Amino acid sequence: MLPETGYFFLTRQVATLLFRIGRFFCRVMIGIFGRLTVIGQERVPATGGVLVVANHTSYADPPLIGITLSRPVWFMGKSELFDVPLLGQIIPHTHTFPVRRGGVDRQALQTAHKLLTNGEALIIFIEGGRSADGMLKPPTLGPAMIALRAGVPVVPAAIVNADQLLPRHSPFMRFARVKVVYGEPMTFPQYAGKHADRATLHEMSNTLMRRIADLLRENGGGDRVPPHFLEEGSPTPGSQDGEA
Repeated sequence: MLPETGYFFLTRQVATLLFRIGRFFCRVMIGIFGRLTVIGQERVPATGGVLVVANHTSYADPPLIGITLSRPVWFMGKSELFDVPLLGQIIPHTHTFPVRRGGVDRQALQTAHKLLTNGEALIIFIEGGRSADGMLKPPTLGPAMIALRAGVPVVPAAIVNADQLLPRHSPFMRFARVKVVYGEPMTFPQYAGKHADRATLHEMSNTLMRRIADLLRENGGGDRVPPHFLEEGSPTPGSQDGEA
């Protein structure tokens, strides 16, 4: 069943159909403007609950993830988008549910947990919003908390040059070479059954973020990783969010 929130009132079949129509449209648009390379999509499990965490520089990031995976996926979207005229009527039917930023949104956490434990794939941008300058930012703790509580594998993903395809504050796509790279699924059995305290979440979040940084460096996006990223003395997870 779909998550029981006020934003979901269509059947699963209709919602999935709308998602596939939107994905087809995005494939056409990105196929026209983007020279897209996809690496490692087979690393994302075809069935069962899985959390994909990625960097975020552009509004093109969600469709780039959506069109490069064969299975339907779900997204968290900032709650402000649901208040935009017309868009707010469409976005709930694109496998997206709202999250309030700046605090703990228990309803969003419950929706994420239900999706994952029901065997769905969920995408979360681990920096908490779009990076204002395109550089990788420290992670927030929410994705680690969600993965730990749901007991699902986490797939790190790096999106390279999405902000060249759809620049910040631009309503139009531009021609650009874009790459989406999926890493191997990561599990954290050492934390199974343990309380998700901040130290545990920090360690998990840093591990995931360092892997995303490695994927960027290995695939032409090394200039997006700040020097000494997440080394000792750098900002701790959750201390700063990318602006969306």
